[in-house]
Amino acid sequence: MKCRRCKAPAIIDIPRHNAAFCADCFTHQCREQVKRAIHEHRMIAPGEKVLVAVSGGKDSLALWDLLTEIDIPADGLYLGLGIGEYSDHSGEYTRAFAAERGLRLHEVDLLRDHGYDVPGAAEATRRAPCGACGLSKRHLFNQVALDEGYDVVATGHNLDDEAAVLLGNVLRWETAYLGRQFPVLPAGPGFARKVKPLVRLSEREMAAYCVIRGIDYQVEECPMADGNRHLGFKELLNQLETKSPGTKAAFISGFWSRGHDAFIAEADEERATLAPCTECGAPTTTGDRCAFCSLRSRAQSATTEQPVTLRTRS
Repeated sequence: MKCRRCKAPAIIDIPRHNAAFCADCFTHQCREQVKRAIHEHRMIAPGEKVLVAVSGGKDSLALWDLLTEIDIPADGLYLGLGIGEYSDHSGEYTRAFAAERGLRLHEVDLLRDHGYDVPGAAEATRRAPCGACGLSKRHLFNQVALDEGYDVVATGHNLDDEAAVLLGNVLRWETAYLGRQFPVLPAGPGFARKVKPLVRLSEREMAAYCVIRGIDYQVEECPMADGNRHLGFKELLNQLETKSPGTKAAFISGFWSRGHDAFIAEADEERATLAPCTECGAPTTTGDRCAFCSLRSRAQSATTEQPVTLRTRS
């Protein structure tokens, strides 16, 4: 098996591209795919301040590395979720990555800064852990971006992630979610722009990229993710991809080009109903208090609320 680009011995094959690459050409391919995604969807303009949401996993650390490699300066934001040793190790990988490269890392810890953690929130609210986790991440990534003056929040959602989410939204015809599922969510009152530069790259490619680049990352899956329906959708899509390489890319790109516009009105209608939360000021459709503040209030039932602080590592 030879590299398609330089004809040297290949170390990875990409069936959907009917191609294989050596290590150097593969990292070049990853950089080019990220550049293409950013250019096609106008994700990041020159001079904009970029904040990368980092978890210590392969996708977010690879994204941070790729942005740096293509000369897009970016700072990181790590959110401590309080999920035992899993969170401890995730934080260690993230801090080590930032320190080795001299990158700036913001940290927010749920328990220290907001008086609850994901296991406690799941127990207190009787919500699935992934629901409490996702809600907390979305709110706090956006809040820190606005508070710290960032124009763009970049997340490590890859091709596999987007295809699995799309499948779930289509199966349930979640029209408002379908209207928002795009590589770019535009900025608006109370919202920083959200972008997904890895949408042209798979989970397997991100793992290979980290190995080649020598990036240490959290290999273990979150212990609270058992039963997450998106993992089931990923398994189903992986079976289809094995039989017909390119299925996931065709599914998601076909939706963006042919289906997404049909659902934009639903998302716009939802945005039109947003009003500031009476506690934190974040946009909400749930009434006077946003979902994050409601979650935090219920989860703090046995914990004294602590003041919000933001730690920065330079």
